[in-house]
Amino acid sequence: MKKPLVGAVLSVLFLGAGIAPAAASTATDQGGAEVRAKAVTFAGTVALSNCSGSVVRAPSSQPGDPALVLSNGHCLETGFPAPGQVVLNRSSTRSFTLLNAAGSGVGTLRASKIAYGTMTDTDVSLYQLTRTYAQIESSYGIKALELDTARPTQGKAITVASGYWKRTYSCAVDGFAYRLKEGAWTWKDSVRYTSACQTIGGTSGSPVIDNATGKVVAVNNTGNEDGQQCTDNNPCEVSENGTVTVRKGINYAQQTYNMVPCIGTGNQIDLNRAGCALPKP
Repeated sequence: MKKPLVGAVLSVLFLGAGIAPAAASTATDQGGAEVRAKAVTFAGTVALSNCSGSVVRAPSSQPGDPALVLSNGHCLETGFPAPGQVVLNRSSTRSFTLLNAAGSGVGTLRASKIAYGTMTDTDVSLYQLTRTYAQIESSYGIKALELDTARPTQGKAITVASGYWKRTYSCAVDGFAYRLKEGAWTWKDSVRYTSACQTIGGTSGSPVIDNATGKVVAVNNTGNEDGQQCTDNNPCEVSENGTVTVRKGINYAQQTYNMVPCIGTGNQIDLNRAGCALPKP
């Protein structure tokens, strides 16, 4: 995983204590992909105590619904969920710093609960906030990022926007890993970035934004740091026929279109809704 910067369970911190956050800036085309990265800003992203995230909405979400924050399962304050474990509707008072387009913190949002969290099949967490989308927009003039309902495609120009570091990474979808295995965890149909997206510790949970639409297509979560095979912080790709491939220095994200069917009326997570394939407790 792109490890949380505080309380990492599996290993020492990836970043040295003396590294300062990068200045807020718009992304540039680092990978040769045809991108319009200047259209992607930090508006709607958040900084957690140890990770990144974003305020998100489903297409069916209403202004009066309690807002949701998207991050990684391995960023939960309760620790890394075990393989097969699902956290559902667990009380939380976690706080998030909301960023504006320039990357400045404009306010603090607070969770009422962990609506959903897991590291099985995917690496995702959804927090329900104490404030609605309408209240957030009224207070800060910031709208939530919309979750795309479509699976991203190879070659799609994307931007990873880290609220923790106030830094963006611009590249493209290089392809997909049938299975991505890291230590005890296995994730399905993971997004593989082109090499330009050199995400670092603290970028965990960042939204992966389609440059053309501005919608969230994935959530940033890991990368192979040392070239090891299938170990912690060194995920490997496993094909349908079992072939294992290691790509040192390449980073990955988990798709989010498959979460949309699980978000029901009032933004409540309903794992029994038609089309919802997220793991159940």
